[in-house]
Amino acid sequence: RSAAPPAPVTAPAQRIEIHKLRQGDNLILGFSIGGGIDQDPTQNPFSEDKTDKVNGWDMTMVTHDQARKRLTKRNEEVVRLLVTRQSLQKAVQQSMMS
Repeated sequence: RSAAPPAPVTAPAQRIEIHKLRQGDNLILGFSIGGGIDQDPTQNPFSEDKTDKVNGWDMTMVTHDQARKRLTKRNEEVVRLLVTRQSLQKAVQQSMMS
């Protein structure tokens, strides 16, 4: 007799669409990129925000350099993010307790 599989862990996520800024011939994000599986999360002031996907690409297990390259692709004027935010998780948990 086998046990039932565990329920999937779900967290509230937010979809964000960023239109890159034009700077001469370049398209830029307009913000710094932090994090990656090879980085110390205590050194990132926004470590509570986790970027799960960028334009449909899974970002959960990428290095800082891989994330930077995906976010700054030259031919993409729009970047679509799926972000899990700790503050959203806390708000949902509090509302469920009310």
